[in-house]
Amino acid sequence: MSKEQTQRPFTGKHMLIIVLLFFGTIFSVNIFMATKAVQSWTGLVVKNSYVASQQFNEKLAASRAQAELNLKIDLTYSDGVLKFFLADQNNVAIELEEVKIALTRPIGIALDRSFTLLPVDAWYQVEEELPAGVWNVVIHAQVPNQPDFNYRARLIVAPPPIPGT
Repeated sequence: MSKEQTQRPFTGKHMLIIVLLFFGTIFSVNIFMATKAVQSWTGLVVKNSYVASQQFNEKLAASRAQAELNLKIDLTYSDGVLKFFLADQNNVAIELEEVKIALTRPIGIALDRSFTLLPVDAWYQVEEELPAGVWNVVIHAQVPNQPDFNYRARLIVAPPPIPGT
């Protein structure tokens, strides 16, 4: 037998199988990725984008006015305690009436949480174990006889040390 007699010809069936496998793989991966994206994040940043857009200039002006005050801000997390400190430009602590904090993950809503921080000396704090990783922090505080204080930051919680290292 010669070499030409042992080879099977490449037919339309073979091409059809290759095309179906190729596009089937792409289609399956796309469905999987789309499903995971929808399950992990709602996609919402604000409830009503039109209303948020109408308030943008007001919020921008308030943010600029707050930045001009040169406030000293300290936000720390250690040993299960989240602490917040606010002082004026002369490093004198500012007394706040109510301090609310919202902690969210950059992606996903399953671990989102909100707290009211309680005053302890010049600091405001809450005891809460946070899982390691990146957190978005939004602080809203009422300041007597002044506009409300708003602050956004990223907080990175380090994983616990590995024993024996």
